[in-house]
Amino acid sequence: MRDLKKNQKKSKKTRQNRRKQQKKPLNWRKLLHRTLRVGVMVFSVALLLVGGFFVTQLLVASDLFRVDQVSVQGNDRLTGQRVEALSDIQVGINTFRLDLELIGRKIEENPWIRQADVQRIFPRQVTIRVKERKPVAIINLGYLYYLDEQGEVFKVLEADDSLDYPIITGFDYDKAQGHDSEYARKLRQIVELLTDLDQRELFCLDQVSEIHHGANGGFSLFTLEGGVEVKLGSTEIGKKLDRLERIYTQLQPKLQMLDYIDLNVEEKVIVRIERLKNTAKS
Repeated sequence: MRDLKKNQKKSKKTRQNRRKQQKKPLNWRKLLHRTLRVGVMVFSVALLLVGGFFVTQLLVASDLFRVDQVSVQGNDRLTGQRVEALSDIQVGINTFRLDLELIGRKIEENPWIRQADVQRIFPRQVTIRVKERKPVAIINLGYLYYLDEQGEVFKVLEADDSLDYPIITGFDYDKAQGHDSEYARKLRQIVELLTDLDQRELFCLDQVSEIHHGANGGFSLFTLEGGVEVKLGSTEIGKKLDRLERIYTQLQPKLQMLDYIDLNVEEKVIVRIERLKNTAKS
């Protein structure tokens, strides 16, 4: 059986111990100090916000910060006046009212502008630095477009645009405009090929009229003189062009007679003189 007396004694002791615990008196001085400190902080923040608001209003209303000069840097194809017009910055507007990021995006809507950086030069000047796209070829996608130095299709050609660039053929409009990853890689490869040709002396970019992307993924060049197809494939293109250059001085006088030049056989240059046979038959 349980010892009820012991349990009663324990409960009495517990109650007595609870009664002995006394609440500590509030430290009013410490509480008041904390309250004052919080109040001072809140008041200081409010004062800064109000002061900042009034200072901002004074700056916005001040004639000291009204724009009187817009300078354009980095432009070549577009005139400074054209870039300034794209920015829509009005002379006399307060510089603090300008949304620089929005202005930059508006300028970049022009297809020739890759990037536009707009900066305030206090107190009354704005500087616009632009990076323009450089066309390296014309790509036929149903309509003619410019291809830039990064392999991006960026502008449909207009009546006054220059046609003095190699033509790129064999690409599909939807895939090219839809940023198909394989197409993007192929277009960058074409830019690398154009750069390589531009640095050569014997068989160079000036002698190429067209670069064709075949259904098998390989590339062919067509010579400006005679329209001869030069079959390159898709790998080791630089080495193949080196091989062609070693005999190109012998081939060049005969271009009108050639049907194609095939560089896809290792260490060989295969030449087909089909046109001469056709001429003889006729």
